Amino acid sequence: MIKTFSGKLEAEDQHQIRLKTKTGKIGYKIQKFETIGIDANTTFENVVKIYNTKQGTIDDSIDFGDHNLLAAAIAEGSSASGTSPAQIVIFDYKMFNGDVYVTNKGTTAVNYYIELVSETLTDNANAVSTLRAIRRNPAPE
Repeated sequence: MIKTFSGKLEAEDQHQIRLKTKTGKIGYKIQKFETIGIDANTTFENVVKIYNTKQGTIDDSIDFGDHNLLAAAIAEGSSASGTSPAQIVIFDYKMFNGDVYVTNKGTTAVNYYIELVSETLTDNANAVSTLRAIRRNPAPE
């Protein structure tokens, strides 16, 4: 099954997409991630990212060594120079079973569109996914 999500993120904004279930038996993978400016007459430059943890600081640094980063997009366009919008998108096709957070660091607001493929997880796959999330995000002491 495919689930879609879209929204408008202001500059320095973060949206939570609620995916977590009580049993954690539904897993998701990103199938498509796209961004587009909000106005054809606006110059924009944005870094939009998807994380599996809430971000305390929204920045434009892209580090796929951060295991919480699921996807990143760089979107830019300039109506003044007549250039068409450019977009670079990279996402990791790994399974997750919790909420995700979309962030925008940029000069203006930006729209995003995400397609997720869902599948039912076995008990073992659910346990592995949950343990990975705990290991990546230990409880504060």
